[in-house]
Amino acid sequence: MMRMSKHTDAAEVLLERKGCAGVITLNRPKFLNALNVSMIRHIYPQLKNWEQDPETFLIIIKGAGGKAFCAGGDIRAISEAGKANQKIAQDFFREEYMLNNAIGSCQKPYVALIHGITMGGGVGLSVHGQFRVATEKSLFAMPETAIGLFPDVGGGYFLPRLRGKLGYFLALTGFRLKGRDVYAAGIATHFVDSEKLGMLEEDLLALKSPSKENIADVLDAYHAKSKIDQDKSFILEEHMDKINSWFSANTLEQIIENLQQDGSSFALEQLKVISKMSPTSLKITLRQLIEGSSKTLQEVLTMEYRLSQACMGGHDFYEGVRAVLIDKDQSPKWKPADLKEVTDEDLNEYFKSLGSNDLKF
Repeated sequence: MMRMSKHTDAAEVLLERKGCAGVITLNRPKFLNALNVSMIRHIYPQLKNWEQDPETFLIIIKGAGGKAFCAGGDIRAISEAGKANQKIAQDFFREEYMLNNAIGSCQKPYVALIHGITMGGGVGLSVHGQFRVATEKSLFAMPETAIGLFPDVGGGYFLPRLRGKLGYFLALTGFRLKGRDVYAAGIATHFVDSEKLGMLEEDLLALKSPSKENIADVLDAYHAKSKIDQDKSFILEEHMDKINSWFSANTLEQIIENLQQDGSSFALEQLKVISKMSPTSLKITLRQLIEGSSKTLQEVLTMEYRLSQACMGGHDFYEGVRAVLIDKDQSPKWKPADLKEVTDEDLNEYFKSLGSNDLKF
């Protein structure tokens, strides 16, 4: 019954049957387990196999190396491919979103151990699953507006469903949540002290033909015993009323006006952050979340695939990757550089159907 993958050092992802579970280990620690197309192509069919396998009762996904669960998609590789007009830029997003959907619709309990850095594509590998376990070392963000992209991998589905307008705030600013705040925000379902993570995994693997409830019981017990930052309140708690009011606007211009009118140091700080982001990305993102708030995950991913391909054909993504990841000068020259120049007509182009090239499930 054991279907082992090639277990060499070169394997960028390890797929193992252990105890009652299928275990996925993202295994590029030097690159913070950044997700590339070959990893996706290994994970997807194995996930589908385990979902059908009567001996597999749960799926666990984790990152190697202790620093990151998964810091995101391998954006640099995608940028290089997109520039060279290689098909991989189409394939990567298509296959990544298919995997996000497979996780969201997975018939077996899916447990993501989001210990360490979990951003972008790493969020897509975890947040749509049934259980997400954070530790004090968890670091969550959707930083895409800073690289001329948008919070994809189903961000248009899960972000507007966080409490109040929290998801809109996280999406537009790229604000980072750490440790227990990842749980308090509703991104994780459980919080466990990192020193107990190994034991938690052993206990899950040792379950005999567990039900969803048996798995939840184990996670709940570890969560209840967690000591670190137990009495700390959510970092954004004192700002939530304001966040809810600022970000309930339907246009970016209005959000900016709300922040300017507020004038508090927290508001001005957010204004400063937003002013550095790609104007096109900001407008795409706000519309993506507003539309996504009433769509299914599959409908959202179809929309996001259209957006991804439009971004691949645009300017800001390549410029953002250059400024943040390649030259690291942190001063991207966005085109257009001003929110006023991003018209509704421009936006409509980004959201247009791709016809026969649309993402299909």
